[in-house]
Amino acid sequence: MARAAEKAYRTVRERILRGDYPAALRITEQEIADAMGVSRTPVREALRRLQAEGFVTVIANQGAIVTEWSATDIDDVWELRALLEPYGAARACHRITSDGVDELRRLAQAQYDESERRADGFIERIGDLNSRFHRLIQGFSGNARLATLMPVLIEAPLVMRTFATYEPRDLLRSASHHIEIVSALEARDPEWAASVMRSHIHAGHSSSRRSVPEPAQKL
Repeated sequence: MARAAEKAYRTVRERILRGDYPAALRITEQEIADAMGVSRTPVREALRRLQAEGFVTVIANQGAIVTEWSATDIDDVWELRALLEPYGAARACHRITSDGVDELRRLAQAQYDESERRADGFIERIGDLNSRFHRLIQGFSGNARLATLMPVLIEAPLVMRTFATYEPRDLLRSASHHIEIVSALEARDPEWAASVMRSHIHAGHSSSRRSVPEPAQKL
C-alpha cells in the first residue's frame, strides 16, 4: 500500500503543479482511485499528506479542495519564511556535513542551469529543486520542530506556482542566491548564511506578488 500511496501522492501533486487541478477544484478519493487503478485507502493517505503540505484541504467523506491563495495568504507565508529560514540557515552552518554541502551545491547548480536553459517543463523542475534545497538546509538546522514545520511553508511557492510568474532575471537571481548560501554554509559563517537567506526570501516575496492580483479598492 505504501507504494500505491506514494504514486497517488505524486500524481495528484504533479497535476496540481501543472494546473490540471486548478485552485478551488473538488477532487474525490474515488475519481483518483479509479484513474490510477488503486483502492481509496492509499488515495486517502496521499490526500492527508498533500493537506499537510498545503496543496489541498481535505473534507471528511467528500474528498479534497485544491488550495486557493489570496494576496494575504501569500504575504503570510513569505513573512514566516523570512523569520524562520535565516534562523535555520544560521544553525545549519554548525551542523551541516561535507556531503550535505556537496548535495546543496549540486541542487543549486542544477537550478541555475535550468534557469538558464528554460527547456520544456523547467518550471516544475525548478520548483522541485528549490523545495529540496530549502528542506535540506532546514533538516541540518538541528531543530526538529523547525524541520517539521518548514516543509509546509517551503512547498507553498510550488502550490502557488510562484516560479511561473518569475521573469528570467528573477529565476537566475534566485538560483544565484542558492549558490551563495552554499558558500556561506561551507564557510561555516552563520551571519552570512542568514543574511543571504533573508535577502533571498524577500526577493521571492516581491516576485511572487505578481501571481495574485491586488484586492480591489473600496469606493
